[in-house]
Amino acid sequence: MLANLIIRDVVLIEHLDLEFKTGLSVLTGETGAGKSIMLDSLGLATGARADARLVRHGCSQASVTAVFDLPGDHAVLNVLAEQDMPLDGELLLLRRTLGTDGRSRAFINDQPVSIGLLKTIGEALVEVHGQFDNQRLLKPDAHGGLLDAFAGHDDLVGLTQQAFEAWRAAVREREQAEADAEEARRDEEFIRHAVEELNALTPQPGEEATLATQRTMMMHGEQLVEALSEAVEQAAGHNGAESRLQNAVRALERVAEKADGRLDGAVSALDLALDGLADGVVEINRLSNDLDLDPARLEEVEERLFALRALARKHNVQVDELAALCERMNKQLASIEDGSASLSALAAAETAARRTYVGAAGALTESRNRAALELDEKVAGELTGLHLDKARFVTEVDELQESDWRASGVDRIQFLVSTNPGTPAGPLNKIASGGEMARFMLALKVVLAEADPVSTLVFDEVDAGVGGAVAEAVGERLANLGAGGQVLVVTHSPQVAARGRNHWRVSKSATANDDDKARVWTTVEPLEPGARKEEIARMLAGRQVTDEARAAADMLLGGGAS
Repeated sequence: MLANLIIRDVVLIEHLDLEFKTGLSVLTGETGAGKSIMLDSLGLATGARADARLVRHGCSQASVTAVFDLPGDHAVLNVLAEQDMPLDGELLLLRRTLGTDGRSRAFINDQPVSIGLLKTIGEALVEVHGQFDNQRLLKPDAHGGLLDAFAGHDDLVGLTQQAFEAWRAAVREREQAEADAEEARRDEEFIRHAVEELNALTPQPGEEATLATQRTMMMHGEQLVEALSEAVEQAAGHNGAESRLQNAVRALERVAEKADGRLDGAVSALDLALDGLADGVVEINRLSNDLDLDPARLEEVEERLFALRALARKHNVQVDELAALCERMNKQLASIEDGSASLSALAAAETAARRTYVGAAGALTESRNRAALELDEKVAGELTGLHLDKARFVTEVDELQESDWRASGVDRIQFLVSTNPGTPAGPLNKIASGGEMARFMLALKVVLAEADPVSTLVFDEVDAGVGGAVAEAVGERLANLGAGGQVLVVTHSPQVAARGRNHWRVSKSATANDDDKARVWTTVEPLEPGARKEEIARMLAGRQVTDEARAAADMLLGGGAS
């Protein structure tokens, strides 16, 4: 929820630091006192378009900070995490500065951000409903998601999305296979020749390193043989290391009993040395036996190594990649020779995936149609109490062309209204007047309150042009919305104001400076019960507050205050 709003040098406001609470909060005051400035300031902090005229006259910069207290599971936290801006604690600060040149800067928790990101975060935290604002509920693109949330059929939405993605993947696979087959047909002669060369050579992974090692050893075979022979002679030949170690062991063993066991370690170490020496001789002999000094074999190894490297250069790959290239080109050739069968299988898989998507989307459409009827009925019930009983609200669910099908289904969903009997329904912002639109928005928000939760709802003069029982109905619905969260209302209706849990009065003051220039500023003050009754009496009676107006205010507060 919105916890604080700190305003500096915005139009008539020099400095305000307001603390907000949950429930329904009302802002009242005479026309021109500056109530709209409050909403402009909140809009500035949440990413609305900036206007240099908002900067207070004589100041170089305006600044607004909105502080929000968020629960740990709020969706905004995921957006912040994706931007590598995790929230430290529960308070989120949105700040915007605006200069006289119209340039503005945005900050989230004092980190500079784009205006676009500030707007994205702001729209998820605050929803403003005025008489002519371009609100989210007026945007057809949002209506499908609102209807789905109202219906609560997340399982059907998920199945449809999964089926759509599987279908599109099947389409991409079939299209890729067709493109590969077409490319293969164009390059068939080259592919056949390349496959013959590769199959004839039959390259193996890691073969280049093995052949290179063999070639090196064979090229230096005589030197290796000479060195190995000398090593064996030194190790195991007459008077070699093995013979000398054996003589050393025998010499120690002859006197071991006289040394009281102190020579046992030396004898063991020499025995180990003899074992190691023997192992070394075995390895030398094995290598000697493996040496192939046949010049014909060397020529054979070199021919194959050079052939592999030449083929790798020809295809612009590494030698170790030739085996994979051989397998891939064999598959390409097979697709040419048996392409129709493979493409038919992929086409059949695509058709099956499409059928699955159509089935899932159809079930979703049926559920949407049922939910649309229920939504229309509930909104109609709210409209009757808001003195719009002749108006008609229609949730239109139309099927899209197949080219427009998407993961969310095959439906175009739009909220339409008709304000007069017999007239066709049309978009809300094209059909309804300002006052009617605000009440339509209120009716929709009441019905969609659980399906479309927003941290803070703001209503700007939703009661314009109504009074009496209708104003009472508006106040009741606003109070019900406030019971489930935070609602701020700018109002001229005493019936609505009496419903508020919290009440602020906006007023404008003026004084003359020494140079006879007027200084004008706006103030906002929270009202205690006595001052609140006086304010509601003023709203009932006008400038001259009478005892009858105070008595009427008492009645409104007694029956409506929460």
